[in-house]
Amino acid sequence: MSNGSSLLTEMTDRSREVFRRVVESYLATGEPVGSRTLTRGFPEQVSAATIRNVMQDLEYLGLLDSPHVSAGRVPTQQGLRLFVDGFLEMGHVDASDRQKIDATLQTNEPGVGGLLDEIGAALSAVTHGASIVLAPKHESAPIRHIEFVSLGPDRALVVLVFADGQVENRLFRPPPGQTPSSMREAANFLNAMAEGRSLPDLLRRIRAEITARRQEIDQLARDLVESGLAVWENAGQSSERLIVRGRANLLASETEGDVDRIRSLFDDLERKRDIAEFLELADEGEGVRIFIGSENKLFSLSGSSLVVSPYMNAERKIIGAVGVIGPTRLNYGRVVPIVDYTAQLVGRLVSDRGRG
Repeated sequence: MSNGSSLLTEMTDRSREVFRRVVESYLATGEPVGSRTLTRGFPEQVSAATIRNVMQDLEYLGLLDSPHVSAGRVPTQQGLRLFVDGFLEMGHVDASDRQKIDATLQTNEPGVGGLLDEIGAALSAVTHGASIVLAPKHESAPIRHIEFVSLGPDRALVVLVFADGQVENRLFRPPPGQTPSSMREAANFLNAMAEGRSLPDLLRRIRAEITARRQEIDQLARDLVESGLAVWENAGQSSERLIVRGRANLLASETEGDVDRIRSLFDDLERKRDIAEFLELADEGEGVRIFIGSENKLFSLSGSSLVVSPYMNAERKIIGAVGVIGPTRLNYGRVVPIVDYTAQLVGRLVSDRGRG
């Protein structure tokens, strides 16, 4: 199937206009759109038969679907994605919507959690969708338990349980080649040392162990390299390895023992490098995203959309996210600016509370 940009180039001006009007009508009413409806108010004089032909072409491209024989068309999930990426014009936040969201500034809730509850309720009321407000990250809080969950070959979730009982879920892209079993091993290793340590503390501890392992390998390998029995390849890089020149040369049993020890240290070093990368990736944030239907695998809400925007603290660091879940025929042009505005407001409020 063609991707979005190539589909746009395949479409004529007329087919783009028909497609845009079908999607906008569907988003407004939730009903299939017929050819006769589209002929009314069309910028050029065209017959219903011509419109039907264009709609059939759009259906062939996978952008429209007909739920019933002889009924009108509705956009497919792929069609909605193309509309959001290529056709959507963002509106401004309506004054009354802005007023309802701004009213959360007057809340007397003492803690950040209560403040976020108020904002979530206001966001739900304004958008008529289920709101999601993810609390700021516990950057310095001690961790009780950590778990990595594979969501696919290039998507994973880290679940952090903190000493105060709070739970955080963070999405990240795992390093290539990682499997669910390697993620379980990483979590087991981290949980053995996590008690009382924050995420940054854990990362510092892992990095210190990586340095210690590297020094131990250097010390064991020095004699082998100096005697010409081994040579470094890609020294100092993550792909480095020690190549032993022929087992026949390893006459002394203690020398062979050193090679086995070096091999096991390398395995340990690689595992800890992977774990360090897990921790670093778990701290990443994403920009404003719109997930449509089954694209949104984390919530498994096929038939629903998630519009989510991160919010930042005064240092421009992503510390949480604000979002709305609704039907796929969500009014994106209205909801996206509201979510974005709310995220900016939350960032300011959380930063102010943090300084207070």
